[in-house]
Amino acid sequence: MKKNSPIARQTLTGAVTEALRNRILSGELPDGSQLRQEALSLEFGVSRVPVREALRQLEAEGLIQIFDHKGAIVTKFSLDDIKELLDIRVMVEGDLIERAANHAESTAFNEAENILNQFADALAQQDISLWGRLNAHFHLALYKPANRPHSLALVESLLNKTERYTRMQILYAKFDQQATDEHRHLIDFCKAGEGKKAREYLSEHILKAEKALEDFFAQRQHSER
Repeated sequence: MKKNSPIARQTLTGAVTEALRNRILSGELPDGSQLRQEALSLEFGVSRVPVREALRQLEAEGLIQIFDHKGAIVTKFSLDDIKELLDIRVMVEGDLIERAANHAESTAFNEAENILNQFADALAQQDISLWGRLNAHFHLALYKPANRPHSLALVESLLNKTERYTRMQILYAKFDQQATDEHRHLIDFCKAGEGKKAREYLSEHILKAEKALEDFFAQRQHSER
């Protein structure tokens, strides 16, 4: 029984982490929300230990910040923060997609295509909660043939941090059909083995998102004056 205890605790930690991560990424817990260990342990029916470990994991992912005497707060990114994260995505993902395109025969591109179809369906149904997650799954599937697990882990972290803003971009910038079309072009370049073209097009794709978010923040600031 003692040998199973760490596994059970890890399972609880993983479940709490996933539940809180989904709430943050879906917007149910907006920027600046406070997360209290005692309240969360009561809600989930677990001790404070898995809650504390879950919060540490979310802090490592950049989704929350933990302060002395304040507890955990959902991270609020400034426009400069978001632009920096997107610029890092351009560099890391550009390398990955060029490497991935060298494996044009890979069945992973079929996986990316299946996810893109789900993404298009979610957009058509206005299922906002799915947009960001499917966008992240699409990009990760597309880069999988590069066989660079550490780079993929970094990209997954970046996508988690920017997922809320991906949804904002699609929702407020009317970017839905354009996002689907651009994703299909990325698959086509990869299947054709056009690594350099895929890298250039991906850079444009991400920087368009950056510009759309920049415009959104500017409009929001103007309306708040």
